[in-house]
Order: sequence, then C-alpha cells, then structure tokens
Amino acid sequence: MRYEIMLILKPTLSEEELAQAIEKYASILSDKSAKVVNSQKKGSQELAYEIKNFKTGFYHLFEVEATDDATTREFDRVASISDDVIRHLITRKGE
Repeated sequence: MRYEIMLILKPTLSEEELAQAIEKYASILSDKSAKVVNSQKKGSQELAYEIKNFKTGFYHLFEVEATDDATTREFDRVASISDDVIRHLITRKGE
C-alpha cells in the first residue's frame, strides 16, 4: 500500500529542530517496516486559516510504501500528540 503523509510543522522551529523533527517522523515510519520512497521539504507557506494560533507552517511530504496500516496508525498517534506538529494528513494512494 502507498501513502502520502503531509506534515505541517510549527514555523517557530529552528532549522536544527526542524531537521530533528523530520528525522523523528521518518524513523517512526522505517521502524514499522515502511519504506520512505520520497521525503520532500515543501517550505514555509501561509495557512488558509489560523491553526493553533499560527498563520504559517512548514510543510513536509512523505511518500511511503507499507505492507499494512499499522505504520500509519502509529504515525498518526505520535503526530496527534506531538507539540511540533500543527496538522497532518495521511492519504492512501492506489495499490
């Protein structure tokens, strides 16, 4: 199964903190036997509406191949409770 995962991270993170956060989320995916096919920094962009008192966010896109949905469930759990993530979206792509 293929997934696209879009993360919107806090714009207040430093470059180092941003790199550490992206590495943390990539390792969550790889620890659950998923293969990160593509990891793209999309940069800082203005949000369509204010989220958690932020008007901008740093976007990052992961394209992932996984054998089951346990990987995305764990990613969703961690991203939901994380302080550095403003919003995330996991989309299942065609087989």
